[in-house]
Amino acid sequence: MSRTLAGGEVIVLVDKVGRRHRVRLQAGERYSIHSGLIQHDDLIGRPEGVVVTTQLGARLLAVRPTFAEQVTGRRRQTQPIYPKDLGAIMMGADIHPGAHVLEAGTGTGALTMAALRAVGPSGSVVSYEAREEFLEAATRAIVDTMGQVPPNLTLKLGDVYAGVDEREMDRVLLDLPEPWQAAAATRSALRPGGIVFAHCPNVSQVQRFFDCLRELRGFGMLEAFELLQRGWTVRGRSMRPSHRMVAHTGFLCFARRLAEDDLFEPEGEGFR
Repeated sequence: MSRTLAGGEVIVLVDKVGRRHRVRLQAGERYSIHSGLIQHDDLIGRPEGVVVTTQLGARLLAVRPTFAEQVTGRRRQTQPIYPKDLGAIMMGADIHPGAHVLEAGTGTGALTMAALRAVGPSGSVVSYEAREEFLEAATRAIVDTMGQVPPNLTLKLGDVYAGVDEREMDRVLLDLPEPWQAAAATRSALRPGGIVFAHCPNVSQVQRFFDCLRELRGFGMLEAFELLQRGWTVRGRSMRPSHRMVAHTGFLCFARRLAEDDLFEPEGEGFR
């Protein structure tokens, strides 16, 4: 990525109160906000992190959007997995460079792209989506964020509840309304020692998913947790917790594939 801002790319303008404005730079264009006008030509060719001033004297910081901002900042047809959860999923599922990952469903493409960033060019991601319009929207989001559909990403239109072709995958990521319906396909696709992750919005889904894994056997170290994120406002010497927080968004559920059709659940909390 170039150090300087270029025409055609999306940037974020941040004002003095922290409001963020997404702008796609185009030569000769201008962007208008309540505090004045910004000429795109005043930004193109300038370094990222430059502070520009409107004709009314307002100062704005110009930066490229982070991956988290790209995930939450675009229009979407489905609910994305939030940035606070994405990092925990990558760590909890141990998505590492060179890993081969199976995902279902693609949804907004947020988890897909996070997995791609984690596996690197030596790994691969195969993502299933049952709804054609959602797969098309996710493809556009991936191209918009990453510039293209990477060669190590395979997007498939299909229903994982009916089974998958992949075998010996290192990780399986499930973001589905009924992840227990994909448990059999997960057991077939995962190699021994591999990890399955499922995103479950409510406790009844967690219970049903884990009950299904227990009935199928061949899984161990079942674990679920949620993350709550509370920001802090820091202004000068003043520090206080933010009035709003990102509370429950979903339960993050993990399990390991065993070498045999057995069941292994350590007693007590904190075994990880």
